[in-house]
Amino acid sequence: MAIVGKNYLSEQYWDLTHIAVEPLGRQHDRTAFHCGAEALDRYLKQQARQEADKRVAAPFVAVDSPDPRVLGYYTLSASVLSLADLPDELARKLPRYPQLPVTLLGRLAVDQSAKGQGLGEHLLLDALSRSLTHAGQIAAMAAVVDAKDEYAARFYRHYGFLPLQPQPSRLFVPMTTVAKLLGK
Repeated sequence: MAIVGKNYLSEQYWDLTHIAVEPLGRQHDRTAFHCGAEALDRYLKQQARQEADKRVAAPFVAVDSPDPRVLGYYTLSASVLSLADLPDELARKLPRYPQLPVTLLGRLAVDQSAKGQGLGEHLLLDALSRSLTHAGQIAAMAAVVDAKDEYAARFYRHYGFLPLQPQPSRLFVPMTTVAKLLGK
């Protein structure tokens, strides 16, 4: 996984070696988090810990240790895709199960104070790395994300995500592509 972040739009690099990405815990300060999307802010502040406790989602947070303030976060959970949702050329290569296991990247957000520093890419690569690692233990043939807008969709497409047939804002990336992206 990359330790130095790259903002894919501006091709600038920042040192992210001091950023730790870890499971959300009670020690993390979520109160000041503000990414510019109210729903994502509210989720982190009011729902993320509850969903982690109920094992509905696994939230991971980026912090500049030892500062406990959350600079960014993402969530992972198990999900399924319909074989019919996949592009035909990929679907033909897969078993004919009606549903296929995937990892859902449910949310990804960066605090306004850390925007434009490559943290979004750092979080995405961390999420994909965790997804790939666990796909070898609990099957997942792809990672899936629901892009909230065209800017987000462009961000994900830059990393090899492809649109699903019925919903172009729902994107996926096969684990084989993730492995190549991460050099594994």
